[in-house]
Amino acid sequence: MTGALKQLGRSPVLVAAIFISGIGGTFQYGFNISVLNSPSLFIKELVNSTCQQRYGHSLEPWELSLIWSFIVSIYCIGGLAGTLYAGHLAGMYGRKTTLLLNNVVAICGAVLMLLSKTALSFEMIMVARVLYGLNAGVSLTVHTMYILECAPKRLRGMIGVSVASFVSLGKFFGQLLGISEVLGTEERWIWLLAFSGVAGLLQLLTLPFLPESPRYLLLEKADKHGCEMALRRLWGAKKDPGPEMEEMLAEHATLKGVKIQGLMDLFLDHNVRWQLLTILVTFVTLQLCGINAVYLYSFDVFQAAGIAKENLRYAALGTGLCEVSTSIACVLIIECTGKRVLLFRGYLCMAASLALLTVTLYLQDFVSWMPYCSMVLIFSYIFFFSSGPAGVTAPLPGEIFTQSYKPPAFMVACILNWVGLFLVGMLFPLIVEHLDYFCFLIFFVFCFLSGVFVWFHVPETKNKTVLEITEDFKRMHQKRRHSLQSKLSSIHINDIQTTISTKL
Repeated sequence: MTGALKQLGRSPVLVAAIFISGIGGTFQYGFNISVLNSPSLFIKELVNSTCQQRYGHSLEPWELSLIWSFIVSIYCIGGLAGTLYAGHLAGMYGRKTTLLLNNVVAICGAVLMLLSKTALSFEMIMVARVLYGLNAGVSLTVHTMYILECAPKRLRGMIGVSVASFVSLGKFFGQLLGISEVLGTEERWIWLLAFSGVAGLLQLLTLPFLPESPRYLLLEKADKHGCEMALRRLWGAKKDPGPEMEEMLAEHATLKGVKIQGLMDLFLDHNVRWQLLTILVTFVTLQLCGINAVYLYSFDVFQAAGIAKENLRYAALGTGLCEVSTSIACVLIIECTGKRVLLFRGYLCMAASLALLTVTLYLQDFVSWMPYCSMVLIFSYIFFFSSGPAGVTAPLPGEIFTQSYKPPAFMVACILNWVGLFLVGMLFPLIVEHLDYFCFLIFFVFCFLSGVFVWFHVPETKNKTVLEITEDFKRMHQKRRHSLQSKLSSIHINDIQTTISTKL
C-alpha cells in the first residue's frame, strides 16, 4: 500500500485527473440523489403556488404527492437515456471530449433551476432534473472508463474505488449544503439545486489541461505516439510506459479485426458469460442491498435513542460522513486486500447486519437500550457497504471485459443501476408500508446470495490485466465443470458396478 501511495504521489497529473474527472463525474450522480431531501417542502410549495396562479385552486395531497414523485423519479429516466448513448459518444468523440460536452448539459440544467422560482414554473425543475439525469448517466459511464484507462495497472484498483468515493462525496455534499445554515432555506434553495452547474463549470474549465485516455488513443485511434505522451504526462517522466503499452498492444493484437461489440453480442457470446453474470449480480444487488432502507430507518432509530428531532439532520450528516470516510479508507486498503475479498466479505457482513438489525428494531419497544444496538448496526452496515460493494462494483466492467466489450458492459451496468434506482424509489415506500422493518429480510437475501456468488464464481482482479482476468474466469469454471463431470462419471460407474454385481 505504501508503495502504491508513493507511486501516486510521484504522479501529480494523475492525482489531478482523479479529482477533476470525479467532480464533474460520479459526484454529480451522488449529489442529485440526496439534494432533494432538504428543499422538498419549498418545491412542493412552488408546485402548489403555480397551480393556484394558473388554475385558481390548490392541489389535493395525493395530486401534490404524485407530482413530487414524478420530479424525483424523472431523474432516473434522464439517467437511463444518458447511459444508452454514453458508450457510443465515448467511442466516437473520446472520453475527454465527451466529459467536456457533458458539462454543458449540467450547466443548462442549473440555469433552468435558477429561473424556475422567478418564472413560477415547476416544469422547469422537471426539465432540469432530466438534464441532470442525462449528465449523470453519461458521467457514470465515461468518468469510470476515463480514469481506469489513465491508471497504471498497479494503481487501477485504488483509483477505481475513487469512482465510488465521489458518489459518496456527492451524497454528503447534498446533505451538507442542504442544512438551513448553508443553502437549505426558502431564499437559497434554488442555488442548492443549481450547484451541479458549479461542479460542471469547474470541470469544463480544468479538464482541457489533462490528456485524453491513453488506452483510447492507442487501441481505438492507433496513435502510439499520442498514447506514450499521455502516459508520460499522467505517470511522470521517470516511469517507463513501455511495458504497459506492450500489454495494451498484446490485447490489441489479440482483438485485431474484432469490432466493438454491441449489446446483443455481449449477451450471446458464451466466452464472456460469467463476466456478464458478475455484472448482473453485483449491479442488481448494489440497488437492492437495502442501503436506502437503512438510511430511512436511521431517523427512527436515532430518535428512539434520544436524539432531539431538530438535531436528526446532523445525525444524518454523520451517516453520510461515515460513508465518505469509509469509501476513502477503501481506496487505501484495496491494493493489499483485493476486490474479491472486499466484495464477498462486504455482502456477507451486510447480510449479518441486516438480520441483526431486524431483530433489534423488533425488540426496541421492549428493551430500553436496544436503539443503541440498532445505531451500531446501522453504522456497521454503512461501513461494510462503503468499504466493499459501493467501492468495488462501479469500476468492475472496465476491469473484467476486454476493450471490444467495455462499452456494452458499462451500458448494461448503468442500465441496471438506473432501473434499480427507479424501482426502489417507486416501490420502496409500498414495501415499507406493508412489511415495516421486516423489509430488511428481503435485502438480507440479496446480500447473502451475492456474497456466495462472488465467493464461488469471481476471481481476484488485483494487479492483473484484462486478459489474465479472462483466463482466470475460464480456469475457475472449467475446473468446476471438470470436477462436476468427474463426480457424475464416478456416480455413473458406481451405478454400473452395482448393477453388474446384482446380476451376478
